Amino acid sequence: MHLNLAVDNLHCASCVRRLQSALDDTPAKEVQVDLAGKAVDLEWPGERPLPDLLERLRSAGFPVHLDEIVIGIEGMHCASCVGRVEKALQGVPGVLSAQVNLASAEARVEVISGQVSSARLEEAVEAAGYSAELPDTTGHDREDRREAEARGLKKRFWLALVLTVPVFAVEMGGHFIPALHHWLHDSLGTFTLHTALFVLTSIILFGPGLMFYRIGIPNLLRGHPDMNSLVALGTGAAWTYSVVATFAPGLMPEGTANVYYEPAAVIVTLILLGRLLEARAKGRTGQAIERLLNLQARTARVERNGATTEIAIEQVERGDRVRVRPGETVPVDGQVVDGDSHVDESMLTGEPEPVRRKAGHKVVGGTVNQDGLLVIEATDLGADAVLAQIVRMVQKAQGAKLPIQALVDRVTAWFVPAVMSIAAITAVVWLLFGPEPALSFALVNAVAVLIIACPCAMGLATPTSIMVGTGRGAEQGILFRGGDALQLLKSIDVVALDKTGTLTEGRPALTDIAPLGAWDEEQVLALAASAEQDSEHPLARAVIASARERGIELSRAEDFSSASGKGIAATVAEQRVHVGTLDWLAEAGVATDAAVEAVDELSGRARTPVLVAVDGKLAGLLGIADPIKDSTPQAIQALHALGLEVVMISGDRQRTAKAIADELGIDTVIAEVLPEGKVEAVQALAREHGRVAFVGDGINDAPALAEADVGIAIGTGTDVAIESADVVLMSGDLGKVPAAIALSRATLRNIGQNLFWAFAYNTALIPIAAGALYPAFGWLLSPMLAAVAMACSSLFVVGNALRLKRITIEPASA
Repeated sequence: MHLNLAVDNLHCASCVRRLQSALDDTPAKEVQVDLAGKAVDLEWPGERPLPDLLERLRSAGFPVHLDEIVIGIEGMHCASCVGRVEKALQGVPGVLSAQVNLASAEARVEVISGQVSSARLEEAVEAAGYSAELPDTTGHDREDRREAEARGLKKRFWLALVLTVPVFAVEMGGHFIPALHHWLHDSLGTFTLHTALFVLTSIILFGPGLMFYRIGIPNLLRGHPDMNSLVALGTGAAWTYSVVATFAPGLMPEGTANVYYEPAAVIVTLILLGRLLEARAKGRTGQAIERLLNLQARTARVERNGATTEIAIEQVERGDRVRVRPGETVPVDGQVVDGDSHVDESMLTGEPEPVRRKAGHKVVGGTVNQDGLLVIEATDLGADAVLAQIVRMVQKAQGAKLPIQALVDRVTAWFVPAVMSIAAITAVVWLLFGPEPALSFALVNAVAVLIIACPCAMGLATPTSIMVGTGRGAEQGILFRGGDALQLLKSIDVVALDKTGTLTEGRPALTDIAPLGAWDEEQVLALAASAEQDSEHPLARAVIASARERGIELSRAEDFSSASGKGIAATVAEQRVHVGTLDWLAEAGVATDAAVEAVDELSGRARTPVLVAVDGKLAGLLGIADPIKDSTPQAIQALHALGLEVVMISGDRQRTAKAIADELGIDTVIAEVLPEGKVEAVQALAREHGRVAFVGDGINDAPALAEADVGIAIGTGTDVAIESADVVLMSGDLGKVPAAIALSRATLRNIGQNLFWAFAYNTALIPIAAGALYPAFGWLLSPMLAAVAMACSSLFVVGNALRLKRITIEPASA
């Protein structure tokens, strides 16, 4: 296999040598590194796993560029279809992975950039017996495909129904009303009556029902039968038997020349009805995406050349000034430059209360302006917009496969062939041991087995629940980045919470000033605020804000230096000022004994103590408090109600952190943790408790978010693209954390119900369809009832998944 791989971090001749040496002990041949093009050209043996090569390059520091291609798939109806399409796509050189979703009728394919074309993927899908098309970039194509599928099924069903009614009336009417049976046969003649039934049934099977044969028979001949193959075999066998009985009855044993046109016609009609209802129900599973897409404004009122012009949203450019009147949808992401209003951001955060937005605030496209005129400067457009990122994130989560799906894939790989074998065994047993007419009994029961066992429900069990569950989460401002997080969140053992910005507002305020020696409050605050001017730490901003509120003029700071999580130092008015923790000042040679008692007192009142030293001597203490969020106490209670251990990780002194934890009822405190120590704290919790979910702001806590089993980024409504988090909460409400866990548990429970129903239902009814109850009770399962039961199985699964749309995402629902 010839590969030309675009790689990162290829900058110099040394990089070239390092990359080549990394490939020396691999099967790669004819390796040529293109420094200018930042690529490596090589031959790779087709029988060796491609991920091995990519992992070698990644570990050497040269990750390969990867792309994700999304393809719409038509013609899939069961879990075996999913497995066949995935296998076909994974067989294309350059494809790393393929995930096919039956509910959304899409495949997400990860490929090496530049190595695989969309056309090649479409060819692979078509070679497997299905049709493929590239979705458009807006996301509306999924709904268009569903509507087209539903319209087509509706036409087929009504045509089949109109033709099936007379077939059903003649056959069933004859069974229930013997006089009608005799009159029809005496008036028309048996041959004429059977010929009419043959014509009507043939039109049904090879008109509306042709789809089953067009897909099922080729798949059967390829050695990869699917549910269409089962339907085609079952109805085809009944039709063929009836044709022989009609036109060549002498070829059959005496007493066996019965016709079964009615079951064949009714089965096709019922399965078409089931698919029509299923298509409509599946359409409802994706309504969350549809609603998000419908939030997008189509036009914007832009100020250009001294006039306000309404233009298409695609024509808005970065930097344009957009006017948004009361009641209008904000068309693009931007920053308010003029105006004051309240904006409904419930579509983004799930919070019903509108928030105030004025000059300097950010607004997001898709939100609704309420009561004032806003002028915003467009910033993020197109794919960079928050709403577009949300749609992509939800679509990716909805298309993901949970680890539990691997079990379904393994079972369905052999399920259809096993069913065909059982049907064949059923026919042989009835032929050998059944009562007369044995051939008729053998046909009817084998057909019933084929029809009842169609694994439609198995393929729908997981993806429908994922689509509805993640969509419901998106409506509440809870975004899952992938399927693993949805499943793992259900079984976490401990929730670790960062303090600042997560438990608290993240806007600390100065509460106490305690000068020492000859210093007074204003002098201590002035020096501390002046020294902190170049710091971005939240505590520094609190000190500076307090100084400005008091009208204190700040002096220029020079020779600024900082120690992460400890403090800062700067020269102010020719005096060296240190502002930081007691331990850090002690390390700097400052005598801190006089402050120990005051530090303990502040810590005991849940204040963060900050010491100020001037020219090596202690000048005073500052007490800073970060207000607890209103939602925090209730969220902690909810996490406890879910049976979870709650841990707080903080850089505060042990006593300060303990005071906050006691106030909130938090189980464990890990205090005095530097930013780089959060990863070690998460690892220690994992060793002690098991699975860990870490909740942080998604920016400063990125390493810990990535280290945890599930990283939950709690945002402010615009920090969507947080790559290190598995779950993104669009609002700052900590109550969304237990809500996300409750949603995960509800969704996984729903999946479990669906899988149990799909497997147990099929497994239990196959013996009944085969005639297991006949010797004891004389009961047989009609192929028509088998078709009804098969359709009901799929509808139950989809209907059960749709219950998640109505779930109240509260811990009590878990």
